[in-house]
Amino acid sequence: MTTRENSTWSSPSYLRLAAVAVAAAVAAPLLVGCSSSSGGGSSDPLAGKKASGGTVVVGSNNFAESTVLAYIYGETLKAKGIKVSYKLNIGTRETTYGMMKNGTLTVLPEFNGALLSYLNPKLVATTAAATDAGITAKLDPKLTVLNDSPAQDKDSITVNAATAKKYHLTSASSIADLAKVAKEISIGASPEFQTRQQGLVGLKSEYNLVPKSFKPLDAGGPLTEAALKNNNVQAADIFTTDPTVTSEKFVTLQDPKSLFGFGNVLPLVYKSGLTQAGVDALNAVSAKLDTAKLLDLDTQVQTDKKDPLAVAQAWLKTVGVS
Repeated sequence: MTTRENSTWSSPSYLRLAAVAVAAAVAAPLLVGCSSSSGGGSSDPLAGKKASGGTVVVGSNNFAESTVLAYIYGETLKAKGIKVSYKLNIGTRETTYGMMKNGTLTVLPEFNGALLSYLNPKLVATTAAATDAGITAKLDPKLTVLNDSPAQDKDSITVNAATAKKYHLTSASSIADLAKVAKEISIGASPEFQTRQQGLVGLKSEYNLVPKSFKPLDAGGPLTEAALKNNNVQAADIFTTDPTVTSEKFVTLQDPKSLFGFGNVLPLVYKSGLTQAGVDALNAVSAKLDTAKLLDLDTQVQTDKKDPLAVAQAWLKTVGVS
């Protein structure tokens, strides 16, 4: 991410997480007690009761990708003989971060850019390492983050299949390649995209990309997806792990200048609740997860309607964790 006044706090990606948070907050009385069948009980997790008997409690926020990641972490720990329970679909970061601080949760899937924006919205990090360092500087001392995964869920410039074919764009192409034909395309995204550095302003300054037109839609949601699918726009701000990338054969372009920041998946951990063996196991599995595979797992759950636990277990088996 290049230096700018806007951080991922105000990016379309953060807005999506915020929208999830608002929806979850409305349903919080119903969600906070949710757990998997192995979660053990339906007591209010906000009560702050720590796990007993060496049990690692793995939580998730209220969206499918977080649940899949939670199962990946939990099943990895189980394979090392660690006792695990789940508290899933909790909802807001405000809630889950509080549960991490009081030890109600031991492990939680997070995204480094979004977590930094929550902890320190004024800090603009220019590398993934600086993003992680910014997180560490503001984390509660009882917490830590483990190693980044190569997998990222972040904003992107994505083109539809027809546009990719017309201009010979592939997943190895960059935003700079699209800039060469930008005068012939329309871009769709949230209204805020027009005036933000992580939007049209940055596309011009970083890549010299100025589209023929811009269509205000939503923050990587159904309006944007439909407009791209129907060729009402030829490029759009779509999240890198959005299942429509697979189902509609969209092509996500590389962002070598990190205009859209960082969204690396990583575990947030309550330090005293996880042994070094557990830390090592999670770091090892994180290293094996990339964006393409996370997109595939999301597609299986969200599009193919497969059980997220089964999807996580099947992938873990392919990478030698069982």
